[in-house]
Order: sequence, then structure tokens, then C-alpha cells
Amino acid sequence: MDDVLAYLEAGRERFLRELMDWLRIPSISSAPEHRADVRRCAEVLAAHLRRIGLHRVEVLPTDGHPVVYAEWLGAPGRPTALVYGHYDVQPVDPLELWETPPFEPQVRDGLLFARGAVDDKGQVYLHCAVLEAYLATRGALPVNVKLLIEGEEEIGSPHLDAFIAAHRDRLAADVAVISDTPMYSAEHPSLCYGLRGLAYLEVEVEGPRSDLHSGSWGGVVANPALALARMLAALKDADERVMVPGFYDAVRPLTDADRAALAALPYDETAVAAELGVPCLVGERGYSPLERVWARPTLDVNGLWGGYSGPGAKTIIPARAGAKLSCRLVPDQDPDTIGRLVADYLRQVAPPGVRVTVRQLHGGRPVLTPLDTPALQAAQRAVERGFGKPPVFIREGGSIPFVATLVEQLRVPSVLLGVGLPDERTHAPNEFFHLVNFYRGMRAVAYLWDELSRLG
Repeated sequence: MDDVLAYLEAGRERFLRELMDWLRIPSISSAPEHRADVRRCAEVLAAHLRRIGLHRVEVLPTDGHPVVYAEWLGAPGRPTALVYGHYDVQPVDPLELWETPPFEPQVRDGLLFARGAVDDKGQVYLHCAVLEAYLATRGALPVNVKLLIEGEEEIGSPHLDAFIAAHRDRLAADVAVISDTPMYSAEHPSLCYGLRGLAYLEVEVEGPRSDLHSGSWGGVVANPALALARMLAALKDADERVMVPGFYDAVRPLTDADRAALAALPYDETAVAAELGVPCLVGERGYSPLERVWARPTLDVNGLWGGYSGPGAKTIIPARAGAKLSCRLVPDQDPDTIGRLVADYLRQVAPPGVRVTVRQLHGGRPVLTPLDTPALQAAQRAVERGFGKPPVFIREGGSIPFVATLVEQLRVPSVLLGVGLPDERTHAPNEFFHLVNFYRGMRAVAYLWDELSRLG
């Protein structure tokens, strides 16, 4: 590995410059005014992949933003890895909170500041650097590699399922490698083996045809805002347990070994609460914070609206009120089933005098990779070689729906080898990436291809 690692070390400054050039492209997938920028970002990546020696590099259309595909299949008899990432980024609002412009990358104290620095352009680019290092020094990779880099992850990957179904043969692989998750901490490199799923709903409560004077009609017309408040309050009991009938029926319980492994991880509940600026952490009785975040389902209110919220007073009974709800799911919960159960319950607990509409907006299935999966064990050895210490195994409380799509449609195990950190302000102003992990991540991925080649 000395030749590959020496190439990566010698190219540090150039890799950083190239990444910064890519970060300057405002590839905000949710903003129609940036549609051309998203396309340009894909084309710049494709040109770079051709330049470093990958084959069959294409910018493939979807019904939304394009997918960049590339491959190198010159290792017959060796495993094939499908590398997934995304080149689109979150919006930058509120812009005034950025210390430096979000698309003018800057390095300060070993940190690279820019929108997309860690999520996910920096993590995609470190894979490109490793592929370049192998091809430049040896003319070959130790395994077969395919790249699938999409442009819609930040808007829920709405067209990825159809894309994978249409290109299943092209995307066939032995393992999916995803670098789009954080490590446990700076002191604890990690591998993620579980992701929660998601069921996302919107509920609207309607009353009169228009807002009414609360003096004239209060007491005889149902108030949609108050009705909604009662409905939402009925979703959980005092122990933070979801009251929807059937919500927990399919939940795979934690084993004693699972709970022992989570309990062994360092976790300072008081410090976490202080960092978040809350008086204390709360949650489902009988479970630790890590168990609640990683391995138990949740139901949360993400947004509320209804009535008057401007300055001064306006005495009305609002015509309608609404809320957005998210359920984080664990194995073996199904997002469609959970969405239907929650919708049915909301209608059931609605008071008289209002009409209730519930819409399921999107969802994703949870993923759990067995720890004895050979590819995951190979990744464990690679991270230890790259970071100089063995990784801990963690789950992630968030949802990445495409991972379940890859696992289910392509029938491959997933290796979630992310090298970001939880404090890097992902999706927030002043997003950054610790450059030390940018470079260590390159080493870990270089070792990963070496370790995976031994499985063939």
C-alpha cells in the first residue's frame, strides 16, 4: 500500500483545491433557479472521473436531476463495490448567519467551510482521490468499482427507486459503500450498521368555510387549531410512548447483546443536553438515550400552522390548521403501514365539528446490516488501518431511504463508512469538514479496497 498512500499524501493540497472548486458550484437541488448549477455540478464530476481513468462515465437523466455513473471493471474474479454519494446540497438559508459566503470555500484552523463540504461533496471526493491514486500508481484497482452519484438526495431521492429499477443489471454489485454518515466522535472512528426508516405525514384540520369572529361564533363552532392540538396531544402518553394502536407491533426488540454494546459507548447525557441548550434529555421510559435515538421508533411534530400569529391581536376562529409529522422507524416497521395507522388514529381522536385530511408525503424503510457480514468486517479492518484505532459500531437515528432501496432492489449488504463528525453543522449555516478526517478517510477507503479484494 506504500505507493497508493504516498500518492495520496503528495496530492493533499491539489485534492483540496479541486474539492474547493467543486464546492463553488451552488448545486441546491430544491431550488428551481439552481437547476442549471445542479446539472453543471454533475458534468464537472463526470469530467473529473473520466480524467482520472474511470470507464463508461455518463450523466444519466432522471425525471428530476441527473445521476452520474462511472465504473472500472478490470478485476475479474474480485468483488464489485457500488459507491453511492450525492452531489446536491441543502439550501443556505438563513444566509446572514454564515460567517463567510457558503459557496466561497475557506480553510480556517484545519476546517473547510462551505455548503456541501461534508454533506456530501467532501466525502464523495475522497473516493475519487483514492481511485485516482490506485489508477495512477498501479494502473488498476484491486476490486471492481461502480459509482452512483445522484443529485436529489437532499430532496428525498424521489427518482432514485425508478432509476435503480431501470438500471438494475448495470448496478449489480457485491456490496454498497456509502460515505454520507457521521462518525461517533473525533476520538471514536465508527462504522454505521443501522439506519432508521421514515414515515412523513401532513395533517390538515378544517372547520368553517372562512375565519370567523371569535366573539360571535366562539362556543358553537369547533376551533380547528384547538382540535388539532388535542389530536396531537393524544399521540403520546406521559412516558413518551406512542399511543397509536399497532405502532410497536412489528418493532424488532433489542437483544441483551445490543443493549450491552450501546451501553459500552461513551455518552455523557448531561453534556449532550448542555450542548443542545436544553434542560435535560427526555424520551421513552425504560430506554437509554442512544437506544431511543438509534433503535426505538419515534413520532414527532415538525411544524404547526393555523390562525393568526402576527403582531397584536386578531380575535378569530381559524378556518383551518395543520401539522407535519415524522415517524422514525426501526426494523421491521413498514413506512406505509405506520403512515396508515397514524392517519387512522388521528381521524379517530378528532373531536366533532371538524374535517381531517391526512397525506403521506414520503417515507423509507429501516436498514440493519448483521455485524458478521464479511464486507462489514473488511471495513472494520480498513478503518482501523486508516485511523490507527479500531472503529466502534453504531446505528444512526436519521433516515437515508436510498440505502434500503439499494439493499432491497440490488440485494447487497451496505457498508456505511462516513467520516464526518456530528458537530460539523450539516444542513445548517457554516457547515464545515475536519480536513484531518478528509485525509484519514482517503486512507481508510484505500485500505477498504485492499481488504475487500481478499474476499474474492
